[in-house]
Amino acid sequence: MSDPVFLVDALPAGPTAVLDGDEGRHAATVRRIGVGERLLLVDGAGGVARCEVSAARKDALELTIVDVSRTPAPTPRLVVVQALPKGDRGELAVEVLTEAGVDEIVPWQAARCITRWRDARGEKALGRWRSTAREAAKQSRREWLPIVTSAATTGEIKQRLAKADLALVLHEEASIPLSGIQFPQAGDMAEVILVVGPEGGIAPDEIDAFAVAGARAVRLGPSVLRTSTAGVAALAVVSALTRRW
Repeated sequence: MSDPVFLVDALPAGPTAVLDGDEGRHAATVRRIGVGERLLLVDGAGGVARCEVSAARKDALELTIVDVSRTPAPTPRLVVVQALPKGDRGELAVEVLTEAGVDEIVPWQAARCITRWRDARGEKALGRWRSTAREAAKQSRREWLPIVTSAATTGEIKQRLAKADLALVLHEEASIPLSGIQFPQAGDMAEVILVVGPEGGIAPDEIDAFAVAGARAVRLGPSVLRTSTAGVAALAVVSALTRRW
């Protein structure tokens, strides 16, 4: 069995450490990790400390550091602009995108989104997305945590697309398949952005605005996927084509 992963703000600087707080309580009380067992401390920015439990408290673990390593950030960066889905499908989208290796998720308040993030409701929803990304990163044993930004407007998305090395918009009426896109060499491409529209589709003026910014409309296949699953399907294709997978 693989060693369990726990997130920390910073890796330990010395030969020993204490895992406490929420992660420590989960490790000691829920996972019941005992003396002699091993675990990983991950800082979410490529740092990993392999540890062995030297003592178990009620809500914390004392650890001996076995070794520390750092993994460079994967390239190119893969960003998914995710239109706000209905209900809990937003958390589903964040979960599967994180497991598939997304580097950044940008919630998009598209014109045809039924869901609206306003004031306290929006802050609460954003908190759920970020919590979901954190837990999914732990489950999938990621060394780099994805960034989940605040909700963006169409104008803000347009500005992001204009700066990307490659910007692609998923659209059911596009004539170009995603699998047919010629990707530059990994060293020549820093960031790829995928735009996933809402259940009602991307509005014509939004498509036009993104095209002006340099984005290309592409399709996945003959079937139409839900907004909560289209992103991970596209991310898988791009990960393969860019050799990240």
